[in-house]
Amino acid sequence: MKAVILAGGRGTRISEESQTRPKPMVEIGGRPILWHIMKIYGAAGITEFIVLLGYKGYMIKEYFANYFLHMSDVTIDLATDTTKTLQSKTEPWTVTLLDTGAETMTGGRLLRAKKHIGDNDFAFTYGDGVSDLDVRRVIDFHRACGSIATVTAVQPPGRYGTLRLGEDRVEFEEKPQGSNGWVNGGFFVASPAVLDYINGDDTVFERSPLERLSADGELSAYQHSGFWRGMDTLWDKIYLNELWDNGKAPWKIWNDDLDSEEG
Repeated sequence: MKAVILAGGRGTRISEESQTRPKPMVEIGGRPILWHIMKIYGAAGITEFIVLLGYKGYMIKEYFANYFLHMSDVTIDLATDTTKTLQSKTEPWTVTLLDTGAETMTGGRLLRAKKHIGDNDFAFTYGDGVSDLDVRRVIDFHRACGSIATVTAVQPPGRYGTLRLGEDRVEFEEKPQGSNGWVNGGFFVASPAVLDYINGDDTVFERSPLERLSADGELSAYQHSGFWRGMDTLWDKIYLNELWDNGKAPWKIWNDDLDSEEG
């Protein structure tokens, strides 16, 4: 199964970072959040990726073009202009990078990848959210439901602390998990038939396509009650980096032994 990642948005709510690089390239622990997302899929045995580019997409191309070199120990012979790889730490990934336009909407980006997606079910998600989700469970759920598309429903922490008011005292809980109800957490699994619900570049996938799929009874929801966090603001970036730096990142579900990602 291929994983398609939407990586073309401008990330206006985290403008402190996205003015200089695309949002999926904002780093957690010295690695782009895009890399973390791909590692989540890698933990499920998915190693073929299609990354849909837009705003400053060349930076993502340059990152992967130089990835092998950056992840390897090498000897460079300047006299003969040759390079010998001593040890490589790269993952067994195949990455297709598609320029889908600077202003194309989410649905339009997906439609532009049609010929690369092929005829089989595929996974896709946004380039700014991490989770401790086992993608294999979503795939199994999707196949059992038989619908065209399955979305992972998550319960993010509330934006504000909650007050429980009693007669003479107040109980306070800081940003409780799930206080916002279930929301679209990405990490979709879909049949190529989902592309028939997209009209063109101006189609926002989260509007008409999802609404029509729902109305047709072709949209299922896999409920994930574990960790999920979108990196929408600078505070989200700081929080995710703190978790990673302290060795408490729930989304690090992969084994550092790269061979484990081969499924």
